[in-house]
Amino acid sequence: MDERLFPITREFFDAQIKPLIEEEYIWKGRPPEVSHYHVFCAILYVLRVGCPWRDLPSCYGDWHTVYTRFKRGSERGLWWRVLITLQQRKKMRLNVVLVDSTAMKVHRHGGGQKGGSRVKGSPARA
Repeated sequence: MDERLFPITREFFDAQIKPLIEEEYIWKGRPPEVSHYHVFCAILYVLRVGCPWRDLPSCYGDWHTVYTRFKRGSERGLWWRVLITLQQRKKMRLNVVLVDSTAMKVHRHGGGQKGGSRVKGSPARA
């Protein structure tokens, strides 16, 4: 298995993370087509790489299934609870960085053309 696609081992997932996920689920209907392990690794992949859900590698299963499970878990606060619980058990360290793009300094060459988009006066008026 590629460590970049599956950053955590199956044994660690089954022992630490799977019980946290399964206690949140209300089992109705048939079992899920994509395993919890693949969904969790896919979520980590999207967060790490920053790719759109549609560009998710096929080894994780159908992208829409993974996105739907992520969305439903996010609405219930499942993924934050999993991360906070792992941090409290000292199994991982969580660093969250929030950036407000309106306060970011830009180099003078990154601000666009000098003078902006002002319309120059026509020579007919002169």
